[in-house]
Amino acid sequence: MFIEVIRNTPFLVQLFFIFFGLPSLGLKFSVSFAAIAALTVNTAAYIAEVLRGGVDGLPYGQIEAGKALGLNRRQIFFDIILKPSVRAVYPGLSAQFVLLMLTSSVVASISAPELTYSAQMIESQSFRSFEVYFVVTGIYLALSICISSFLRLFGRLYFSYPTK
Repeated sequence: MFIEVIRNTPFLVQLFFIFFGLPSLGLKFSVSFAAIAALTVNTAAYIAEVLRGGVDGLPYGQIEAGKALGLNRRQIFFDIILKPSVRAVYPGLSAQFVLLMLTSSVVASISAPELTYSAQMIESQSFRSFEVYFVVTGIYLALSICISSFLRLFGRLYFSYPTK
């Protein structure tokens, strides 16, 4: 239910609900906390769904083989279920982390201090929209490339199959 609600509502609505709606119930958060909470809740739902797809993709015979080998539940979970599942969905998880970084620009709508908010402040003082957002676009592109490269390297190091 949680995953369906989060995945089927816009992130901006979720952000406004946490920042503007929850105070009516007595839960008032700072701008930064509301932004982090909204990003966390949203990303958690998507990551949970990606991981579920990886676990569902495992043949049940692997779990039975682990039981037949006498592995305990912890070993079966970490070595037979979790690692192969994460290996299978790692590209999707990597893309989700890049998307999280890009989605953070939306939190500027509640005046959370981040890159897009800073660009809005500079643009409102200088009235140089094109130049400001051109630079911000370049920064987001550079960040995306750096994060993607780091995650690709990490994936090669951690999830590659042994060569011998």
